[in-house]
Amino acid sequence: MAANGECLEYEVTNRGAEAVDVSVLFGWSGGGERLSDNLSAVQRALAPGASVRGRLPLAGPSGSSRPVPGVKVVKVRSVPTAEAPSTGGACPASGVRVYADRGDAAMGLRVVGLHLENCGTAELVLDGYPQVQVLDEAHAAVTGVAVLEGGAAIATGTGADAPARRFTVPPGGRAGSALVWRNTNDASSDPVNAPYARVRATPGAAPVMVTPELDLGTTGRLGVGAWVPEGP
Repeated sequence: MAANGECLEYEVTNRGAEAVDVSVLFGWSGGGERLSDNLSAVQRALAPGASVRGRLPLAGPSGSSRPVPGVKVVKVRSVPTAEAPSTGGACPASGVRVYADRGDAAMGLRVVGLHLENCGTAELVLDGYPQVQVLDEAHAAVTGVAVLEGGAAIATGTGADAPARRFTVPPGGRAGSALVWRNTNDASSDPVNAPYARVRATPGAAPVMVTPELDLGTTGRLGVGAWVPEGP
């Protein structure tokens, strides 16, 4: 990674065994001119063993003599391209899009919405809860976390309290769920920080890996709301 007054150049390498979508968050290191905003970059379908170079413009007019900002890598996240969430573009082969929003955090309570869109041509029947598996930075399953049905298992009033019910999502229709947890800590165990969650909309559905950044503290509990219709 290198920065000058006009741009940030970086290189990403996939050291895994499958194609991945990689996102990198850059921030101010405390040296030089402060960045006006954190910068992010995404590289999609990076093949195993492959490297790719990228460039991001920095704020300021071209050719100016502004000081070089101090930039550091804040966070790197990757998901298998075959499991990458999508909010638009071509419809996945499954006919269903699943993705997570940026969530809300207040007073140690976290809520991240899960969203489903039926972009296929057939109706989709939902009856229950998405299946969720908590994963660490290496995409390995995290043990010792209780995945509970219903957001009320963690806190009420989050919008994820409705009981499960059967309904049909027509082509073009949407549904929503939510992940709910608390970031509370005591001396009982080590805190759990798990960036990823593998989500299946129904038991037989293809998995989608989202990045809710689960800072579960020492509670080790994650509530999952039932699917409910979303939008008109």
